[in-house]
Formats: sequence, structure tokens, C-alpha cells
Amino acid sequence: MTIQVSPVVEKTKTTAASQREAYWATLLELAQASQSPVKGLEAVREGAIAHVHTQTLPSTRNEEWRFTDLSSLMNVELSQPDRTLTPKAADLEAYAVPEAAESHAVFINGQFSPELSSLGAIPESIFVGTVAQAADDLVAQLGKLSGAEEGFTALNTTGFSDALVIHLPKNQVLETPVYLLFVTIGERASLVQPRCLVVAEANSAFTLVEEYVSHGETPHLTNAVTEFVLAENAQVKHTRIQGEATATFHIGKTAVLQERTSRYEGLSIHFGGHVSRHHWEVYQAGEQTETVLNGLLYLRGEQTSDTHSAIALTQPHAQTRQLHKTIVDDRAHAIFNGKVFVPQAAQMTDAGQLNRNLLLSPKARIDTKPQLEIVADNVKCTHGATIGQLEADEVFYLQSRGIDADSARKLLIYAFAYEILDELPVPSLKKRLLNQLHIVR
Repeated sequence: MTIQVSPVVEKTKTTAASQREAYWATLLELAQASQSPVKGLEAVREGAIAHVHTQTLPSTRNEEWRFTDLSSLMNVELSQPDRTLTPKAADLEAYAVPEAAESHAVFINGQFSPELSSLGAIPESIFVGTVAQAADDLVAQLGKLSGAEEGFTALNTTGFSDALVIHLPKNQVLETPVYLLFVTIGERASLVQPRCLVVAEANSAFTLVEEYVSHGETPHLTNAVTEFVLAENAQVKHTRIQGEATATFHIGKTAVLQERTSRYEGLSIHFGGHVSRHHWEVYQAGEQTETVLNGLLYLRGEQTSDTHSAIALTQPHAQTRQLHKTIVDDRAHAIFNGKVFVPQAAQMTDAGQLNRNLLLSPKARIDTKPQLEIVADNVKCTHGATIGQLEADEVFYLQSRGIDADSARKLLIYAFAYEILDELPVPSLKKRLLNQLHIVR
């Protein structure tokens, strides 16, 4: 049998591929032009550039990106961000976190703003500062975690202009939460690459909140990377909030390395951006480690948001729990792909994963793929996914109790989302997000 391939189709495919390659090359040029010299990072950045050169802008032909189409990004002509722009303090009052009044750092277009930051509540024994102020041994840990060769992660390593480094020495417990606000502004579309490194040594503990926002409707590309290194028995609570403008493209990576008996609690809340993606990559390197990942997506309009997670267990007696919820309205599209790897060495593992989805519109779309890859034979592992709509009977029941239909719907959505929002470790943030997402009771 002879198979003929249409030259027109082949030409179209070749043209699309070349366009992605050209756009990817432009991103690399912007990244290299934006990088600031950091002593000790030369070799890491050279390696990252090499990784970027071997890749291209992902397409839906890539298995990891097959539900997330970045072709609309190629219509945006990006430039370097304007780092002379500084919003007034009054413009940021909406994002104030009273619990972190003296422990917050603000980044404008990827650059640390000392005028808008306040770190007076941080003890001298704990370091919270920029990469230029960090000790050499801390700088040396940037870009060393698993997954550093992934395209957008390598692009960030190539060209981040500034980075925040947090170091908790042994036995240090910081009661005050640390709040990081990353603001993207400017009338020209730009590539902004925030970067953060957290090193928590043995028996240390603290709470970190990251929030990403943007002013205006300019279609920026935010490419953010945060790395966590948790030593023995370190305890970290981490919240990541992405509420950028609906024209923004957002790519985020959270990489975590856990040593023996450490505990990482991650909470991700995304409701902003035109196309967004967050990738959690957790590597459990010690026995009796605990990982908790909770997530909430609330999408409307034409939004697309993709959540990928990968948890690799390498030692016995590990425990992981993941609950990811999505609320999708209008023509929005949510994607979830969660992976848990349990090799032969990870005996006595207890892993649970659940993805629950709520469709509010007949034109909304959800693609979900929970995955367990198990080789060990003495484990307890579960996973599952559900997709449903608001039950008419439930709405009717609330109406029969004197609640109007619109309030009944909001109450049911509130109940669905609150299981995740209730895990927020900062009360003022919980209150603000409930109002911001319009799901208050």
C-alpha cells in the first residue's frame, strides 16, 4: 500500500515548527539581554543556555503540552520589561497582608523594590534578601534541582535579572509569614522572569506566600521559578496565588527537594491569566517525608489553565496527599495531570491523589489525567477524578428554604471551593480571596 502525504499539509507543519523555533530564539535573546551578572552562576547559566538551544516553544504535539495551546503567545511581540516603572504604594494597598506588614518583599517586573518592601520583622539570624546579597554557598544552590533542564525553567535560569533568597539556619522557626508580591506593569508586552530560592535547614519552619499580579491589560509573559531545599525535619507551608490580568501568559515552576522527615505543604490558587500553567515537581530524597499539595482553579471567559504535578518517592515510609479542585465557567478550559512515582525502594508508601472538577457551563472544558506509576509491592496508593455540575436538586432545596437561585448557586460553589481556601495559613488572604473570587456567602 502506498501512502501519499499532501505537500501542502507538510509545508504547513514545517512553517508552524519554524515559527515556534523563531519565537523560542527570540525568548532566548530577551532572556540573555535581561540577565544581570551574578558571581558563581556563570556555569549554571551556560548549562541553561545549552538546554534552551536544544528545545523549542512547546506545541500540542508534545505529550506534556497536548491540551495547552501556546500558539496565541506567538502573536505577542515581547520586549524587555521597563524597570524604571514603579507603582505608588497606594496602588498596592489592595494586596496588603497585615500579618506580613514587616515581612514582605515586592518585585516590580522581576526586580526587587526596597522602597515598597519591609523586612524589619525578620530576625538577623534568618536571611531574606536578593541574590546579590546572598552568601556564595546559597547562590551555588540555584538551578541545581531536578527538572532544571525543562525549557521554560532553563529560560528563567538563563535570564532572571534578580532573585529572592530565603535561608533558615538550623532550628530556626519564623512565626511571621513571609509574603512575596510580584507585580508586572508597563504598556509594552514584556518577558518577566521572577526567581526565588528557599533553603530550610534541619528543624527549621516557616510560612511563605507568593502572589503574582499585573496592572493593565498588556499581554505580558511571566515565567516564574521557585526552588525549595528542605533539610531533615524542616517544615514549610507554601502558598502560591496567581491573579494576573486576563491578557497575561503565565508559566510557573515550583521545584521541591525534601530530605528525611521533612514536610512540605503546598497550596496553589490560580484564577488569572489568559493561558497559564503551573508545574509542581517534588523529589522526596529521604525516609518518612510528607508532601501535601492542594490546588484550586477558578476559570471564566476564554481562560486556559494547566496544572501539572510530579511527586517522586525514593525512600520508604513516605506519605503524600494531593487534592486539586477546579471550577470552570463560560468557555474556559482546565487541565490537570498529576503523577506519583513509587519505585521499588519506596516500600510502605501511603499516597493519595484526587482531582475534583465543577462545570458551570455546557461549553466549559476539563481534561484530567491522574497517574500512579508503582513498582513497589507494599504500598497504599489511591487516585481518582470526578467531573460534575451543580445539582438541580441541591439548588431547588436551597430555594425551598428561602434562598434565591443565584445565591443558592454561589453557596454551593462556596462550599466546593472552601475546602481548599480553608487551608490558607494567612486569615486576611482567605477573606480577600473569597471576596475577590465572588464566592462569599
